[in-house]
Amino acid sequence: MDKIYAMKLFIHVAERESFSRAAEEVGLPKGSVSRQIQALENQLGTRLLHRTTRRVQLTQDGMAYYERAKDLLSNLDELEGLFQPDPASISGKIRVDIPPGLTNSLIMPRLSTFLHHYPGIALELCSSDRQVDLLREDFDCVVRTEPLHAPGILTRPLGKLTRVNCASPQYLARFGYPESLDDLALHAMVHYSLTPGISSPGFLLRNPPTRYAMGKNRRNVNRKQYGDLAYGLSGRARDHSNATHYCARGFTRRNAH
Repeated sequence: MDKIYAMKLFIHVAERESFSRAAEEVGLPKGSVSRQIQALENQLGTRLLHRTTRRVQLTQDGMAYYERAKDLLSNLDELEGLFQPDPASISGKIRVDIPPGLTNSLIMPRLSTFLHHYPGIALELCSSDRQVDLLREDFDCVVRTEPLHAPGILTRPLGKLTRVNCASPQYLARFGYPESLDDLALHAMVHYSLTPGISSPGFLLRNPPTRYAMGKNRRNVNRKQYGDLAYGLSGRARDHSNATHYCARGFTRRNAH
């Protein structure tokens, strides 16, 4: 038996002095309400209501239980309200850092709606892919597409993204299409990584687990803008970070710009 639910039903019955009216109000059969109250009385070991054909009245114990139950449920509603506040009452500064791609595609189109819904929020939105020190730089939250391993922080997955490896049409016309993961080792690549000096782990085939190393002819960059520039100037194939997701399913994208 859900004791809180039974307590709420008891209060409905006591205030309306009728099982029928209480049942109609909460949308339950009269018998279901009666059984809930009876189970509550059995658990308490006392009768809470006098039942007659004409009306329902509180017993002496029922009166005492009614007063305490009303106070308890009121306090419970107040407690729950602490964690479900009115959006208009939420105020303060929030400092957030989100990668540029996610900022442009997901955040900016919804930003006006968010600020309208929470007018008291002063949002400081930074957009970068760099490694940040949440405490030293006073960030409340950062969103990243790669795992964070800094000590003392809590991480939570927000969703899944599909990443792809791309090549310019000019590059493919000049060097041909890679038809397999083995072919990628022979191609020039621009690798984007958040951390300078860390080589790409390569491409991972999930089933069976097989790792393919990137080719030696690659360029590493740690800023998206630099990667875009290098990609555009060199006509090279582009490794979009740890974009093993797409290639692991055995595909290459032939006409990406």
